[in-house]
Amino acid sequence: MFSRKVKNTIDSLIGSATKIEGDLHFKGGLRIDGHICGNVIADTESSSMLIISEQAIIDGEVRAAHVVVNGVINGPVISTELLELQPKARISGDVHYKTLEMLSGALVSGKLTHDAEQEHAVLKLAASNA
Repeated sequence: MFSRKVKNTIDSLIGSATKIEGDLHFKGGLRIDGHICGNVIADTESSSMLIISEQAIIDGEVRAAHVVVNGVINGPVISTELLELQPKARISGDVHYKTLEMLSGALVSGKLTHDAEQEHAVLKLAASNA
């Protein structure tokens, strides 16, 4: 339905039985299935992709170029490119984005803000297949 080029691959995985306390900095692609008590921040100089799975919980700030959320984030989210909110996404915090795709069922308890440094806000509403 929406055409986009996926240029990132997943380089690292944090498993569902893993709990990390402290900030996490990464480059490239990262998938989180576990629990992070701290900020998750991508290297701003490179293209980055962060996938937060259905089992994942993050208590802290999330910052990356392309973010896919299907889990729980308790803190602000900053996406410099594309933010995808899947049906089981739960965000308690302010959200900053360039492009937003939100599926039916996703919940945000906070303020949605388009990044003023970007050219135009793009909001895509995805149709539910259910």
